[in-house]
Amino acid sequence: MRDMTTGRAYTHLWKYALPLLLGNWLQLAYNAIDSIIAGRFIGPEALAAEGIAGPVMNLVILGVSGMCIGSGVLMSEAFGAKDLDKLKATLAMTLSLGVISALVISTFGFIFSANITNLLQVPSEIKEITASYLAITFLGTPFTFIYNTLAAGLKSAGDTKTPLKFLAFSAILNALLDVIFIGFLGFGIICSATTTVVAEGVSAILAIYHICFKEKAICPNISSFKFDKEEIKKIFAYGAPSALQQAIQPICKVLIQGRVNMLGVSSIAAYNAATKLDDFACIPEQGIGSAISTYEAQNRGANKKDRLLKGLKAGLLLEAIYGAIILVFTYLFRKPIISMFVTGESAESVIALVTQYLGYMAFFYILPGLTNGMQGFFRGMGRMKLSALNTFIQASIRTVATFILAPIFGISGIAFSCAIGWSVMLIFMIFKCYFLCKKESLLTIN
Repeated sequence: MRDMTTGRAYTHLWKYALPLLLGNWLQLAYNAIDSIIAGRFIGPEALAAEGIAGPVMNLVILGVSGMCIGSGVLMSEAFGAKDLDKLKATLAMTLSLGVISALVISTFGFIFSANITNLLQVPSEIKEITASYLAITFLGTPFTFIYNTLAAGLKSAGDTKTPLKFLAFSAILNALLDVIFIGFLGFGIICSATTTVVAEGVSAILAIYHICFKEKAICPNISSFKFDKEEIKKIFAYGAPSALQQAIQPICKVLIQGRVNMLGVSSIAAYNAATKLDDFACIPEQGIGSAISTYEAQNRGANKKDRLLKGLKAGLLLEAIYGAIILVFTYLFRKPIISMFVTGESAESVIALVTQYLGYMAFFYILPGLTNGMQGFFRGMGRMKLSALNTFIQASIRTVATFILAPIFGISGIAFSCAIGWSVMLIFMIFKCYFLCKKESLLTIN
């Protein structure tokens, strides 16, 4: 566990964020490995099907697990205040509410997967395999929520290394199962979905075991699960805006995906591969933002206002350093990386499209880094609605710009649209951050 209420902010943040970065990459490896193996061993149709299913599943999973982000702030505040009973109660209530919601969503998603493909205007040649892939992956929703909730409990106490270990094991298991059953034995896309669900289930089981037997200090007991109306109100007050915020980006991607789907299978495959690499570049920036959230919440819980602005400055510095590193890496190695995703007759055209797209995006990745850092600050300060508003502004502008620019510039137009959305969002957040710091009297504290 890591108590961030004492010591240097920068040291706490990078030590906390590094396992989160690695964990985010491993979590992304679930889908990336599926896409690489599906594209190379099954074909472009399978890659396109997974690309269509991806935003839908992200919408569901992130929307539900957004509750974990909100409750994680509450648990961090409790940990900073040294109130472990409150931490346990928040963890217990989040688990209870979330698992019920996840089971309902999982059931409906499994039953209505074919209807979802109709709404997304999926091309007829891949509609059946897309519906099958969606139906299976929906079944993993409860496992994902259980893992995310328990991981949020550990992270609120400053422990990011343990969730990383669980993800590492699950990612390796997922890769091995894919290679064996798809690469060697030739099973199809249903197997790809099944191995992902199995890996998610393993990570949930490992998290349950660790919390129950290794971290009893934060493990909920029977009394923690009692109905507490005020506690539920707090969880929803923090969790609902976070869930909405988490759902906004996938909704944006679903709308954009619907526009791309009208361009044919080759464009769908190219866009899917491009967004996979976008996730690898951008989601670790969210990990740094999460570190800032935990730091701010712990210090708010401990009533140490003199440390709050220091955490923001140190976090933004980390985001800038990461943005510079990912710029160089993406620009130099974009073509060999994208070549892993596709093979066959249509591979060259897909690689050319994505290489051009990433040539632009490499220079834009610094923008979501800075916005994620400031989002982390707002969440840690308990300003969940403001954080959700920021994301809504960015996603709305990005979606509108995509519908205008994509028909003109292809998927490179999506890169320009992202840059426009992030830039407007950053300007808005700078003004809001200034007024928040002024209101909280942070600018006058040495």
